[in-house]
Amino acid sequence: MRVPVRLCRVMGVGIVSLALAGCLSLPREERPIHTFTLSLDRSAERAMAPEGKSGAGTLVVNVPVAQPGFETPQMAYRQRPYEVSYYATHQWAEPPARMLTPLLVQALEQAGQWRAIVSMPTSVRGDHRVDIDQVELIQLFLQKPSEVRLSLRMQIIKLPDYLVQGTRLFEVVEAASPDDAYGGAVAANRAADRLVKEVAAWLIGCVAGGQRTSCSR
Repeated sequence: MRVPVRLCRVMGVGIVSLALAGCLSLPREERPIHTFTLSLDRSAERAMAPEGKSGAGTLVVNVPVAQPGFETPQMAYRQRPYEVSYYATHQWAEPPARMLTPLLVQALEQAGQWRAIVSMPTSVRGDHRVDIDQVELIQLFLQKPSEVRLSLRMQIIKLPDYLVQGTRLFEVVEAASPDDAYGGAVAANRAADRLVKEVAAWLIGCVAGGQRTSCSR
């Protein structure tokens, strides 16, 4: 029996479509996801350990707020001005703003100036509160080698009268080597270690010096 030419053509198109669908549905080789964390330099803990606490009161550390585009655990990088891109197979364990809170608490505890340090959310009524916003962590490929920049704004508030004692922008830049995502993660850890220690020193100066210190710088 002869099959009509038109039917043959329709069947041929159907077979080709099924073949293409089968090819597209074949499982592709998945690339592994690399996950990184931020931590302090443990080698300096003993040198920074306080002999005794001065009892400056209780410090409450508020939940940090990231810059738009940096609320994600994706690792951000920039190859040209004003454009943010993200690595496909490299990420942070948590959004960087969230990982900074325990690092700051560690640095402040090592400084030994507060009777207690607690993180929000909490029902504890502190003597001072720290607000952190504009958190940005990004690897910049605008030069060779690339650089990692970590920046944020810090504000110290005296409670319970909510008096702003000081506000300051912090920024730390570290060169990345090797010039890739892993190098960026290593540089980000160095930057985080430097930044939280600078912040801790500034906060101590603000609280200890009161209005006599330039907490806005």
